[in-house]
Amino acid sequence: MVFNPRMTSHSTSLAERLAAVHDRIATACTDAGRSADEVTLVAVSKKHSPEAVAEAAAAGQTVFGENRVQEASQKIPLCDERLDFHLIGHLQSNKAKFVPRLFSTVHSVDSGKLMRALDAAAGQAGTSLRVFLQVNVAGEAQKFGLKPNELPSLLRRAEDCYNLNVDGLMTMPPIVRDPEDARRWFSTLRELRDRMRDETGFPLDQLSMGMSHDMEAAIKEGATFVRVGTDIFGKRVVPQEHPND
Repeated sequence: MVFNPRMTSHSTSLAERLAAVHDRIATACTDAGRSADEVTLVAVSKKHSPEAVAEAAAAGQTVFGENRVQEASQKIPLCDERLDFHLIGHLQSNKAKFVPRLFSTVHSVDSGKLMRALDAAAGQAGTSLRVFLQVNVAGEAQKFGLKPNELPSLLRRAEDCYNLNVDGLMTMPPIVRDPEDARRWFSTLRELRDRMRDETGFPLDQLSMGMSHDMEAAIKEGATFVRVGTDIFGKRVVPQEHPND
């Protein structure tokens, strides 16, 4: 695999861009009456080199997000083993066996088949995985994720997965020009989480939602994980793919 290093030029360093993202998170939390400690920044390093990850780590970033197992399997062994990598992209169940040695957390579980495969893989590896259940709140045909009415059934299946911790829910809303227009989808996920919490007893404490362009709106609606790549690492010149930042 060849990493594509080309990105738009920036007059600021990666460390400065990372600090600016943390400032945005802190400001959004203040505006929402929340503590900035409640929100974890996942720096989306997909299509960026191990050197770029190391540069972000040197600036204090510890949590990184990758989209594909194949890319991550080549990149992560070249990175500091103390870093925490999350899988944020769609995962096929036949690749679940590779996940426990690479990732601590999967943000994109969207089927019982995948859940069982991850549970078995974690058990074989003698570890546990944190997972988020991905919900397609807007019902977009081109995006992965559960329909909201499928969530109760998957949560029931999760009760039999002893090597998975279902931490919460994840979503990717429609891309909109005005980030405030995304708030209704973030609100929809939060309200769904609250309802599922009451109905199933799962705490579902975490909400993974919000990216470079709309993370403030997500934080206002309760996001605890935001996934930001472009505003940290710069734009990537790669073929168009399913967006996760």
